[in-house]
Amino acid sequence: MAKATVFLVGFLILHCWVAMAEAEYLKYKDPKQPLNTKIKDLVGRMSLEEKVGEMVQIDRTVASSNVMKKYYIGTILSGGGSVPKPQASAKDWVDMVNEFQKGALSTRLGIPMIYGIDAVHGHNNVYKATIFPHNIGLGATRDPQLVKKIGEATALEARATGIPYVYAPCIAVCRDPRWGRCYESYSEDHTVVQSMTEIIPGLQGDIPSNSPKGVPFVAGNKKVAACAKHFVGDGGTTKGINENNTVVSRHELLSIHMPAYYNSIIQGVSTIMVSYSSWNGEKMHANRDLITGFLKNTLRFRGFVISDWQGIDRITSTPHANYTYSIQTAVNAGIDMIMIPYNYTEFIDGLTFLVKNNAIPMSRIDDAVKRILRVKFVMGLFENPLADYSLVDQLGSQEHRELAREAVRKSLVLLKNGENADKPLLPLPKKASKILVAGSHADNLGYQCGGWTIEWQGLSGNYITSGTTILGAIKNTVDKDTNIIYKEYPDLDYVKSNNFSYAIVVVGEKPYAETSGDSLNLTISSHGYDTINNVCAGMKWVVVLITGRPVVIQPYLDKIEGLVAAWLPRSEGHGVTDVLLGDYGFSGKLSRTWFKSVDQLPMNVGDSHYDPLFPFGFGLTTQPYKAT
Repeated sequence: MAKATVFLVGFLILHCWVAMAEAEYLKYKDPKQPLNTKIKDLVGRMSLEEKVGEMVQIDRTVASSNVMKKYYIGTILSGGGSVPKPQASAKDWVDMVNEFQKGALSTRLGIPMIYGIDAVHGHNNVYKATIFPHNIGLGATRDPQLVKKIGEATALEARATGIPYVYAPCIAVCRDPRWGRCYESYSEDHTVVQSMTEIIPGLQGDIPSNSPKGVPFVAGNKKVAACAKHFVGDGGTTKGINENNTVVSRHELLSIHMPAYYNSIIQGVSTIMVSYSSWNGEKMHANRDLITGFLKNTLRFRGFVISDWQGIDRITSTPHANYTYSIQTAVNAGIDMIMIPYNYTEFIDGLTFLVKNNAIPMSRIDDAVKRILRVKFVMGLFENPLADYSLVDQLGSQEHRELAREAVRKSLVLLKNGENADKPLLPLPKKASKILVAGSHADNLGYQCGGWTIEWQGLSGNYITSGTTILGAIKNTVDKDTNIIYKEYPDLDYVKSNNFSYAIVVVGEKPYAETSGDSLNLTISSHGYDTINNVCAGMKWVVVLITGRPVVIQPYLDKIEGLVAAWLPRSEGHGVTDVLLGDYGFSGKLSRTWFKSVDQLPMNVGDSHYDPLFPFGFGLTTQPYKAT
């Protein structure tokens, strides 16, 4: 009797242990299971509350470990300039990201969150990161492989701070330089933009040859998930007004603004961000035909679609006027992840109400959640949710700075070189008795970097991050016996009374981003034209333009002996002096048409009224000085 009891008790214990083991086996946590099996298993276990939370993205300023746990938040972002603390180190960033992640992992199902950030020209929010030229300059290089290397470097620097997701690349086709985001566009020509989507395999890794088309791909913890933006037509708005209306036929939309999305999807881009702008009067955040019908069903995109910052609020003409309507319209249109970024409880309550009252079908919620989870699985977040410190030395590494310097020198476009081809001004000699360096942008790293640098709108000054100004680079490059005089705003008498060998004038636009950069006159900042006029009196001189787009220069062109479009060369001023002073030759080609007058705009290559000052593709070349 005692033996039978012992046997029965043992059998029951064994049976319970087996049952517990089976209960604890979660397919979605088994990396050996197929991707779709894991997604299906996890979605089947989720409550409506957990699914809604998965679709929410909030800014780090309102996030905490407790918020992540309580509301099942799917992602967090850093908006422009949103940092753990001023001049935060890579370790500070990793510590912050991991704290949020621990909150996500402490939920019932332990679904990891994604942390995202704008990295539009390098890891641009982060102190001491490598800042690369903006896209307009990269388009001028016509070098997709260089852009791919920039993607690789940006991915490493983002991962150095514990961040696995970046809102890049911007693949807008800017058709009007009056647009404040024109510098975020590689070109007015969609074929150039298409070629530059090579940055995506740089960021995410090369997609395997057998990978299903449209399925996102991220090749491990040294790569990041990318985001092609802004879908679609954001570069074509009337008069270049940011977030405004793009009035084109469907054929024009698909043939000019859509092609780079084809390339991005083929390359396995993980996410796509919707544009604030409208197409023929319909807000893109509300456009079910293009988001669900074309992007998801026709192009077979399998990653997730994300809104822009408070993008769904702007579906109504007065933002946030009818938020319930905005939620219903945006989610039913096919947006999967909502960048809220602050009032997340209002969104959670609104979406939950709409689902429970059948205004949004559960199938639409499940589609969104499956897409988000698909990206999380391919990113490897379920296996390695916490960042470590193994890559912190990659932030601002010397190798990446050399790459940025290469990008700068290849992006510079030489527009004028002397009075005629027989008497070129450039390259300038390193050995000279006395050189004048003038202009508001010669010794200002913030101006040189432009918008989206540390702060959203950019900054002024030389201590915003690590880098070298153009003046500093000139001092480091010329002969040691050459006397360099810097005067920001020299008057005519000063220029005439000094026996300068030549002058370098560096002028341009002050930093801006998005709507703040919209401009109907496209002039450079105050004193810029005065400086040009004052320095042009009877001496050899070259003007270096620091701008995010073509600007008004024709009235001064006859006075200018040498003219260089340097765009926004970022942190590596030596890239400018590399070609000005002859260590390398000029090779950049205009990625945008340079107008004579703003009255001609919009004007793009191929237009019937095409009459540019400098045509698309223009760029003089020089040979480097031979070493002696």
